[in-house]
Amino acid sequence: MKLFTPFEIKTIKMQNRIVRSATFEKMADEDGFVTEELINFYVTLARGEAGLIITGNALVHVSGRSAPKMICIHNDFYVEGLKKLTNAVHKAGGKIVIQLSHGGRQCASIFLGGSQPVAPSSIYEPVYKVMPRELKQEEIWEIIESFGSAARRAKEAGFDGVQLHGAHGYLINQFLSPYTNRRNDYWGGDEERRFHFLEEVYESIRYNVGFDYPVMIKLNACDFIEGGLKLEDSLKIAKRLKNLGIDAIEVSGGIVESKPEERPVRIKIDSPEKEAYFREFSKEFKKNLKIPVMLVGGIRSRSVAEEILQKNEADLISLSRPLIREPDLPLKWMKDKERSDCISCNGCMRFIKLPHVKCIQLEKKR
Repeated sequence: MKLFTPFEIKTIKMQNRIVRSATFEKMADEDGFVTEELINFYVTLARGEAGLIITGNALVHVSGRSAPKMICIHNDFYVEGLKKLTNAVHKAGGKIVIQLSHGGRQCASIFLGGSQPVAPSSIYEPVYKVMPRELKQEEIWEIIESFGSAARRAKEAGFDGVQLHGAHGYLINQFLSPYTNRRNDYWGGDEERRFHFLEEVYESIRYNVGFDYPVMIKLNACDFIEGGLKLEDSLKIAKRLKNLGIDAIEVSGGIVESKPEERPVRIKIDSPEKEAYFREFSKEFKKNLKIPVMLVGGIRSRSVAEEILQKNEADLISLSRPLIREPDLPLKWMKDKERSDCISCNGCMRFIKLPHVKCIQLEKKR
C-alpha cells in the first residue's frame, strides 16, 4: 500500500505517509515548560509509528497565548526542556515538527493576563467574545521577529522542522483573510499586501534557520465565512509560498466562527462518504503545486486514506482525533485494521473543561 511507503520532506525521512496533525495537548506546565506528561504523550505517538508528528500549537509571542498550558518557545530558556522532548521522540523512532502559532483575536484576555487581544484589524470575535486591538506597525515587526527566533530555538532544540499555523482563524490566517484584515497599508488592502505578513514571517524564519531546514505551513483552503478566503485566493497564496521555498502545505479549512458543519473539526464522521471533507480542496492544491501536500479533516478509514494517495489527491494523510483515541492506529492499519475507533464526538476538543486532551469515550469505558 502507498500509505506505508517512505516519503521525504527535505531532510525529514518518513517511514510512511501518515502524519499526526497538530493537536493542542494542554500538557505543558502553567509557564509553558515541557513536562514528563508531555514527553510521554509524544513518545507514545512515536511508538505508534506515524511517519511524522506535528506538535500542538507552540507560543511564539506573549501576545498570542490562545489557551492554557501551551508549549512555549518564545524565550531561550524553553530550549532545554524542548530538547528533552525531541531526544525522547527520536529515541522512540519518531520524527517531530513543532507548530509555531499566534492566536491573534482568538485569545481570551484571561490567557493574556487581562490584556486586550491583538489582530490585524479591530473585528469582533463572537465565539471568544473579543474585540481585539489593531496591531501597530512596530508590534507587527516584533511578532514577525518572534516567529524567526522561535524557529531558531526549534532547530537548536532538535525538532526536525517547523510548521506555521496559517489556518483556523489564527493570526497568520487573520492577516491573509479579507474578513479579518481590513487594513489599508503595507499589511492589507489587497491580496498582495495581505500576504506581506506571512511573507515577512517566512523570510524571518529562513534568516534564522537557513534553507536546508524544513519549513511547512497549515493553510486554510477556504475560511467558510462570508468575506473570507476562498479556494482561488488560497491557491494564489500557496503558489506564492511555493515560489518562496515552502517545503510542504497541509490543507485545512474553516475558522471557529464558521457554521458547525464547516468548521475545521466536524462531528458525526460515521461513514466513508463523510470522511476527508477537505479532499476536493486538496485535489486542487495537488494540481497546481509541485510540493508535498498533506490532507487533514475527518479521515477515519485506511481504504479512504489509500484511495486519496492512489488518486494523487494528496501526498500525506494527516490525522488528529483518531490518534487521540488510538495513538497506535498506524500500527493497527499496517496489521489490516480498516477503521479508527474514533466516533468524531469532539469530546477531546473541550480543552477548557478537560485536564488535558484525551478520548472521553475511553474514559466512559473505564
